[in-house]
Amino acid sequence: MDATPESLYLELMKKTLSFLLWEEVGVPIDMYAHLRSLPKRLFVRVLSHLLRAMKLQIVRDIRHEYDQRAEGRVMPMYADTMIGLKRLDNIQYCVENVIRNNIEGDLIETGVWRGGACIFMRAILAAYNISDRNIFVADSFQGLPKPDESRYVQDKGDKHYKFRFTSVSKQKVEANFSKYGLLDNQVVFLEGWFKDTLPGAPFDKLAIMRLDGDMYGSTMDALINLYPKLSEGGFCIVDDYALDSCKQAIDDFRAKWKIKSPLMKIDWTGVYWQKD
Repeated sequence: MDATPESLYLELMKKTLSFLLWEEVGVPIDMYAHLRSLPKRLFVRVLSHLLRAMKLQIVRDIRHEYDQRAEGRVMPMYADTMIGLKRLDNIQYCVENVIRNNIEGDLIETGVWRGGACIFMRAILAAYNISDRNIFVADSFQGLPKPDESRYVQDKGDKHYKFRFTSVSKQKVEANFSKYGLLDNQVVFLEGWFKDTLPGAPFDKLAIMRLDGDMYGSTMDALINLYPKLSEGGFCIVDDYALDSCKQAIDDFRAKWKIKSPLMKIDWTGVYWQKD
């Protein structure tokens, strides 16, 4: 192992962001409320709402195996990222590559949850004293959108907008950056739906674009607006290729624009390619 101060810091950041240094216990009982019958769903949501007012929460005691957590196969209660170590390793590889090879551009993630992947990107820039690149944090900060079948019929019936666990406020994400000492003027928030924020996003070039939008429309909106700005030698990273809707958007976009760069596997759901 390369035991430089930079590598030691980044290894610690990955394990800390993933909460792998501690035990993850339980999941909130309302995480999957939408899967219950209507009476049970209403009961759980009302009860959870009342308890939150008292700063209390009921959780279901689930002990996840370390490997499941490290592979990003669980919905964590405490971790600041759910993507696992392999996908964090991939971020590190890609960011270090563009730094080493002077690939021009900023870094962006579309769909950030609690901000962990973006926080790690900022940590890499800090480790190497990079001050001329920004991290763009793009999210609605209110969960995923309802399917817009008039634009993307591929999202018909999608239920992601019901997943309340994916809704994390901008203030919470800012606080997470702050607790790692990484909230500064190199961190730029793009708040709103991708179709509204990405067309006029304030950058000319990207070196890294990381897509975590789950849905066909969210993935395609990011690709259409961001990929033309991705520098040659830059990386497009996809978090949700295991989801049929996301996979279809990636495959459709690559086919339409005749992208021949090899699509490389990261783990069970993550893929990436380097722009020719």
